Amino acid sequence: MMLTKWISDFGRYVLLMKKVFTKPDRWNMFGRQYLQECYGLVIDSIGIIGIISLFIGAVSCIQIQKNLDNPFLPQYLIGFATREMLMLEFSSAILCLILAGKVGSNIASEIGTMRVTEQIDAMEIMGVNSANYLILPKVCAVISLMPILVILSISLGLVGGGILCMLTGTPTVDDYVTGIQFYFDISHIDYAIQKSMIFGFIITTVSGFFGYTVNGGALQVGRNSTQAVVISSIMILMADVISTKLLL
Repeated sequence: MMLTKWISDFGRYVLLMKKVFTKPDRWNMFGRQYLQECYGLVIDSIGIIGIISLFIGAVSCIQIQKNLDNPFLPQYLIGFATREMLMLEFSSAILCLILAGKVGSNIASEIGTMRVTEQIDAMEIMGVNSANYLILPKVCAVISLMPILVILSISLGLVGGGILCMLTGTPTVDDYVTGIQFYFDISHIDYAIQKSMIFGFIITTVSGFFGYTVNGGALQVGRNSTQAVVISSIMILMADVISTKLLL
């Protein structure tokens, strides 16, 4: 029974995406919606992402320092390991898990509220492709600005580790900076950006689907918002395994 429901939901998801990814009826309206979503979904999330990245960088530096507390190991390895951890996993996968909770629930509840208040039905009566109008600008906004969030998260995470080094002196700031510069591979940033864009697509489309298919009242909007976050997080973790195998 559960498998049948999953297959049915996946089919409805595919059909909805067919409606979403069509040419917008009016490009100027799409542009206005795109700019609004850039601010509401991405730029408005910079604060929480920055704070979390700073503390994750500092905590990672502490943990790596404890695990590399060996006189035969150079201290610059702490900066190197912190950089690799931020680029390869935190600033893409963990960052998007955080966004799934903030952005995903926002999208699902917004569209779900429009569904239960019959605003979407009114759009359909007027001949507007409501799925395209509501979901496509959100998808484009998150995907297009995700590289900025990733680079910002990596940078602030490294700054957080540097601040810890300044306060504790272990390792020294010079050793930490040397480790950040040691054997730097630019392809790792490309890998993080590519993964984050895939995850951004998952967050916006899955959350849009659960919001768009709300059937009931305000209580169902809350349930679908929770489901959107849970399913998005699971799909991000699955995509993380697959993309890591394919991209690295």
